[in-house]
Amino acid sequence: MLKPGMILCDRYEILEVVGAGGMSIVYKAKCHRLNRNVAIKVLKPEFSNDRNFVTKFRIEAQASAGLTHPNIVNVFDVYDDEEINFIVMELVEGITLKEFIAQNGRLPMDRAIDFAIQIASGLEAAHENHIIHRDIKPQNIIVSRNGNLKVTDFGIAKAATSTTLTSGAMGSVHYISPEQARGGYSDERSDIYSLGITMYEMVTGRVPFEGDNNVSVALMHIQSEIIPPRQYYPDIYSSFEKVIMKATQKKPERRYLTASALIADLKRVQNNPNIDIVVAPTAITNSPTQEWTKEDVQAIKDASAYRDPYENSQLNAFAINNPIQNNMGEMHPVGGVSTIPVNNSRLNQLMEDTWDEDEYEDDYEEQPARGRSGIKKVQDDYEEPDYEDDEEMDPGLKKAVMIGGIAAAVILAIILMVVLGNVLGWFKGGDKKKETTTTEVGGVQDLVMKDVLEYSEAAAVKLLEDEGFTNVKVVQENNQDVQAGYVFEQSVEPNTVVPSDTEIVLKVSAGAELKAVPSVADLSDEQATTMLEEAGFKVRHAYEFSEDVEKDYVISQTPEGNADAPEGSEVIITVSNGSEKKEVSVPNLFNLTEEQAKTSLTEVKLNPGTIGREFSDTVQEGRVISQSIPSGTKATEGDTIDFVVSKGPEEKIVTYTANISGSVTCNDSSLDGQAVTVQIRLDGVTVSEQTITVVAGTPNSVSGTKSGLEFNTGYSADIVIIDAGGNNITASFSCSTSVSYTEVTESSGE
Repeated sequence: MLKPGMILCDRYEILEVVGAGGMSIVYKAKCHRLNRNVAIKVLKPEFSNDRNFVTKFRIEAQASAGLTHPNIVNVFDVYDDEEINFIVMELVEGITLKEFIAQNGRLPMDRAIDFAIQIASGLEAAHENHIIHRDIKPQNIIVSRNGNLKVTDFGIAKAATSTTLTSGAMGSVHYISPEQARGGYSDERSDIYSLGITMYEMVTGRVPFEGDNNVSVALMHIQSEIIPPRQYYPDIYSSFEKVIMKATQKKPERRYLTASALIADLKRVQNNPNIDIVVAPTAITNSPTQEWTKEDVQAIKDASAYRDPYENSQLNAFAINNPIQNNMGEMHPVGGVSTIPVNNSRLNQLMEDTWDEDEYEDDYEEQPARGRSGIKKVQDDYEEPDYEDDEEMDPGLKKAVMIGGIAAAVILAIILMVVLGNVLGWFKGGDKKKETTTTEVGGVQDLVMKDVLEYSEAAAVKLLEDEGFTNVKVVQENNQDVQAGYVFEQSVEPNTVVPSDTEIVLKVSAGAELKAVPSVADLSDEQATTMLEEAGFKVRHAYEFSEDVEKDYVISQTPEGNADAPEGSEVIITVSNGSEKKEVSVPNLFNLTEEQAKTSLTEVKLNPGTIGREFSDTVQEGRVISQSIPSGTKATEGDTIDFVVSKGPEEKIVTYTANISGSVTCNDSSLDGQAVTVQIRLDGVTVSEQTITVVAGTPNSVSGTKSGLEFNTGYSADIVIIDAGGNNITASFSCSTSVSYTEVTESSGE
């Protein structure tokens, strides 16, 4: 594994691992030459020395590099750097369509149609270049953050020619076309089938076929009919349903022949949902059922025990495929499977023809099959033989022909014996039960009842009528466990011998009983879930961000409240994740202009709040002095940040205060004991007065101040003394004064 920081080809710096497959690891890397991020798919070291694997790895790039389209992940280049083999691809930020459906539930019609058009457009470009993808599925489609879709992993595509045959069922089993499952001819219409299944999942939230194992699911694609999407959700456009049903026809010639034709119909539906789309009728082939013997099953087990030397796991049930015939509800390989010789060299050759990374394996979570599957259980490890050449008959086919000939001879001999025995009366004695099955009384024949449980209504009635039963009745009854249209009960037990005119009542499922779906919008998730489950419905959750609905409360539901839906069916409730606001780091606004500060906040989805203004001797006028939340602090998108802008230095007013101090001494003893007023004057203006009691010969200190002076010099101070009668008696005193000044600075107040 490559380490972050490693440089490939002096150009690509490895950043991190973003995914891994069976043979490769995908890294996010930076291209220093073009200054962009790319995805790099690197072949795992254990395969780098295998020339065949390296060749297949390069084929992937060669098949994809020529495809340039907005709906296809672009391949830029392929390199071999010191035995590190890697492909450089476009890096798409987003999630797979599979994850998108899991997160959001089934898609609204408009979005599903838009997505389908985008996928089909990518396929159209590939098909025009004679490239078949052969593994279309939601896991191989990326939904980017802006809603654009890109098809990726053309790793198993190969140039389409008139003789292109799949050497194995390459696609994931839930999306595989019938012809791929058979191992037959694969062309552009195989991709259209897989896209049809993908569209089905987009509008229903599920795949059409589910089973206990991959074999059973693949066989359903070959012979079982798809349940129309509107049986699950009536709100699906009828026209869109017809597009899906046409794309998923069993026979390729009944599907859309080109992606362009599919796109044309999708756009017609997009413009007018009420438009009619023509779908060819489904052809059903009826022929006798062939059963596998115990020896056949054991041979299959023995053959499938071969282990893949590269993946160290049992070969997938469809790693080696023969064509499969559809015979009245049972699937069996052409030519039989009574013996399957294991040829390791041939298997290795097939492995060379089939490059099947883990990323192409089916990763859909298996669920129990719903209702009638239309097939019987097949061994999980079933593996079919492959044909070397059209002119050379497969050993299994030779044996089947031989067995068929022997069986025909035995059957002919039995028929002759029965006819001859009836003529000669050989069977008149013996087992009475056998006698009743061959005896007719008044045109009524005794017959052995067949097991028709889980058959479709039409198939069950036809089977019994073909057997000779003349009184078959069908009763429709609601049943939430069995798919609508299939038998879940029969009045006569299987293998019971009854007259051919016996009334046989088949109970056929009418589907689950319809019930009104409770309306749960605006309820809490817990309340909604409880209410729906108590009403008999299953609940599936989808989640969305909402600015209007509180977190953990229901935004919407499908089906809508009070609509009728089958009891036990699924109701999808979309629950609010709350506001889609994220935490962001508060930017540093200091010394920014007011407009710069506002822009800086809005870029991280924060709102400028109150803008204050203050004088500052250190910050230039118009620049931010401070902010309400410090920079680097975490805030939530939409929060408000206040800040203060400088008004520049404040204008100052300077004044002076005169501080006058002095001393007075009385020289007239006749004034002893009298109270006199001492006035301190500045430039003749009294600034202070104080009363003293005269004691002749004793000095008294006096002081006063005068503020608001414009200058700090040029002022004269003197002292005046007034007696109680208002007379100026300053001459009777000795006086002295001194003046000092204090500077006073004040704001201008502006």
